[in-house]
Amino acid sequence: AGAAGLGAARVDVLVMGGDAGAEGDASAAAKLPGVDKVVTLSHSALSSPVQPETGAAALAALAASGGYSHVVCASTSWGKGLLPRAAALAGVQPVTDVVRFDEGGDAFVRPIYAGNALETVRYAQGAVPEGQPKYISVRTTAFEAVPAEGGAAGVEAAAGPAELEAAAEEQASEFVSAETSAGERPDLGTASVVVSGGRGLKSGDNFHLVEELADALGGAAVGASRAAVDAGFCANDMQVGQTGKIVAPDLYVAVGISGAIQHVAGMKDSKVVVAINKDGEAPIFEVADYGLKADLFEAVPELAEKVKAARA
Repeated sequence: AGAAGLGAARVDVLVMGGDAGAEGDASAAAKLPGVDKVVTLSHSALSSPVQPETGAAALAALAASGGYSHVVCASTSWGKGLLPRAAALAGVQPVTDVVRFDEGGDAFVRPIYAGNALETVRYAQGAVPEGQPKYISVRTTAFEAVPAEGGAAGVEAAAGPAELEAAAEEQASEFVSAETSAGERPDLGTASVVVSGGRGLKSGDNFHLVEELADALGGAAVGASRAAVDAGFCANDMQVGQTGKIVAPDLYVAVGISGAIQHVAGMKDSKVVVAINKDGEAPIFEVADYGLKADLFEAVPELAEKVKAARA
């Protein structure tokens, strides 16, 4: 959907992976409506997870040789490591965290000041070297997802560029291990319903109130404010906000969250926001569609029971 906003005549998807390739990802990408071609690049230096140094070298080389106008990458932790490196190799200043494309892809709208303002950015004449594309990262929550099926793009294997070989020889970092938290709840970044807890819970022992409400809502994702994370109420990967995860669910329930600007920046694009807080002057009520001024220790259990009854 983001690429469609560029008015591009052709949309190709690059899938990089190890020697075994990433056939599953390539097949899935080929089914996306609007994709014209899937380019796969398999190389031992691109074994999962692809390291930014080698991935950037491959991306910059393929983007330049393919005659593309734009390179678009998601503003994820991985994308933030990859895109700036590739842009630097191409001699191009990247534009990051784009939430809208204007003027057929010549103007880029991005949030600033913790999401309190939007700025429009354009590349100055001559800012992009001849033969190089513009490098853009996008906030995926700002764009509607395309259907998983409906397309029939071709899949083409690309040869590993010489730049990739050189980067692999000079690479100064290596992947050691990854620790992921597995759970039954949906991913916080893509969930349709999110319930988050804040410092108003007073301790981690009370976080079960948030989880019980999430369960009552059909197994919603669970998040937290930075204050709750810093206080040790829950794990770091649950943080929602400017320095945490950016979410835009259909329903966001803020429990005991004051609504600091850093937190609001991470959830303000939610379709419906419900706030529960005993402080009627809390800033969270300014962005909430529905607000309940109440003691969360009484209101949340009661709300969970009523939701369960309504869903029964």
